[in-house]
Amino acid sequence: MRKWYSIIPKSPWLSIYAWIIFCLLPFFFIFKSWSAVGISVGIGLLVLFFISYFFSFRSKSGLVYMWLSFEIVISVIMTLLFGYVYFSIFTAIFIGNIRNNVGFFIMYGLHIAFTIGAVVAGFFIELNLFLPQIHFIIITIIGVILLPFNLYNKNRRENLEDQLEDAKDRISELILLEERERIARDLHDTLGQKLSMIGLKSDLARRLIVKSPADAERELADIRQTASTALKEVRELVADMRSTKLTDELIRVGQILSAAEIELNIIGAPPVASTLPSNMENVLSMCLKEAVTNVVKHSEATVCDVTFSQTDKEVSIIVSDNGVGMKEQQLESSGLKGMRERLEFVNGSLRTEVNRGTKLTITMPIVITHQVEEGKS
Repeated sequence: MRKWYSIIPKSPWLSIYAWIIFCLLPFFFIFKSWSAVGISVGIGLLVLFFISYFFSFRSKSGLVYMWLSFEIVISVIMTLLFGYVYFSIFTAIFIGNIRNNVGFFIMYGLHIAFTIGAVVAGFFIELNLFLPQIHFIIITIIGVILLPFNLYNKNRRENLEDQLEDAKDRISELILLEERERIARDLHDTLGQKLSMIGLKSDLARRLIVKSPADAERELADIRQTASTALKEVRELVADMRSTKLTDELIRVGQILSAAEIELNIIGAPPVASTLPSNMENVLSMCLKEAVTNVVKHSEATVCDVTFSQTDKEVSIIVSDNGVGMKEQQLESSGLKGMRERLEFVNGSLRTEVNRGTKLTITMPIVITHQVEEGKS
């Protein structure tokens, strides 16, 4: 939960100003009674309310519901005696920060029922006390109804984002571990046998160098050929490690969206790796990852569609969602700028459309440079 004095999220100074207003405003209603007993009761209730409010934020167990019940009772009494209904706003804000689903809905329902009941009863008890502030009372009741749900959904979204970050970190750790194991296997398979062969042939050449120089020379030539083959395979292995496969990235993207409770629909098939140079596949993979990250961070979507298409001249990926659509400042974010820069480097392009969601179209021409290299070799 936030700090006890936090009313307006991410705006501590505005929260402090709101506290000052809400702490001073009750005295106006209390001193209107012009009765020493009434003033004493009102100040006592005011002190009890803020004590309950403070301890409700400090409580970590079921006691929080006890303090919250005290707040609701005090708010009802203040409403009936002095026409001061605005304590219910404090209580509504606190209820919105309850993380337990059952506790939230029970306290939310009770708070609305008691607040509306106290206001209705107040109009029957002393109409002149409530009628002049009818507009503010209506606004307060609307706040009591809407504020808890807004805060509850916001907190839930923040929890999902935290869980998503944890899941991404965990996935990264697992991918790193899996990659290390793969590298170990590849190095063993690539170098183990050939290094053993080089060792054996070296011993054989050392024994033959006096007895049969010609045979020793052939063994040395074999050693040279084996070493060259091993070096070539290591270079290919390193080049493969440096590249990011689009199919592998698509699996990671699916895991990220699943953690964010966003449904992934894949339309079409990813481009065949053999038709794309490794650097272009890297660019497409990074752009796909960034596009999906934007969906998770900004869209508030429930569905994300990833569409692949390929012709003889170009390949394209369309990432679209059914969310709220990215705002103008988000469209100029560093992530999208980075995508454009990567695509421009390989003569690609990025097009954005916002209409009941966001649609990113990534297009890249196919330049078959590997065939030229094979022809030269």
